[in-house]
Amino acid sequence: MPDDVHASIRAALVTITALLATSSRIDAESRDDAHREARLLVAAVLDVSPGALARTLDEPLTREQHEGVLHAAQRRANGEPLAYAVGTAAFRHLVLNVDARVLIPRPETEIVVDAVLAVMAQRSGGIAVDIGTGSGAIALALATEGHFDHVWATDISCDALEVARANYARLPVGATTVTFVAGADFAPLAGVKARVIVSNPPYIAYSEAAALPACVRDWEPSMALFAADNGMARYDVLFAGAADHLESDGWLVLEVDARRAADTMARAVHHGFVNVRLIRDLSNRDRVIVAQSA
Repeated sequence: MPDDVHASIRAALVTITALLATSSRIDAESRDDAHREARLLVAAVLDVSPGALARTLDEPLTREQHEGVLHAAQRRANGEPLAYAVGTAAFRHLVLNVDARVLIPRPETEIVVDAVLAVMAQRSGGIAVDIGTGSGAIALALATEGHFDHVWATDISCDALEVARANYARLPVGATTVTFVAGADFAPLAGVKARVIVSNPPYIAYSEAAALPACVRDWEPSMALFAADNGMARYDVLFAGAADHLESDGWLVLEVDARRAADTMARAVHHGFVNVRLIRDLSNRDRVIVAQSA
């Protein structure tokens, strides 16, 4: 075997599966599903789909590939989330670069984008605003799937905006222009009137931190996870500020905690929003609130 070629993908999967299955620093569910995690890890590092990986198990790895998958596997075995270990996360049709500066995009948040596209289906153009963009997942999905004239994305973290801008630079030609601005909530949006405002705000109560998986609680940015007022503080800010930045019949679309969905709806009504409704995710849990400016 040439010096720059190492063991097959199949052999690497065996090694990585054993490493993950015996790690005490990842949760029991991940250890039980170590083979699946190993396949996802190797596919991500090699930049192929898991299906394509399954068809190439006996192909050899180059030295660089072999070192890359083992390095990512060791990071995962040390407790780091899989997305951070491999440096990428899938979100709808996008593959985003992610690291500890940003929250890892979840499949559930894809429902937020679906809700925006649904309320905008009969009305193209205008401005979309993503508050607390993080990796840019929602803003970039709207820039590539929506029909907006412009997308604005804000975040209080300059580190997060650096990640989001790098992801934006990788979008295909033809995507809607996205402007990234630093600042809290609506502060950097003076004069902006949006057709839709969207956000996946922090909504976990500080008292609930201990119940979170360690790979979330100990690794992902706390400012993107936790909020005061039993997890509700950011919603009041969004409801109060959106009125000044929405067109007269614009929409506010927010990801919510299913445990506090009814409370979130009540607060939307209290702030004068109409046509307020909840949308459930694929697990049949309340996931998104949609509310229209009166």
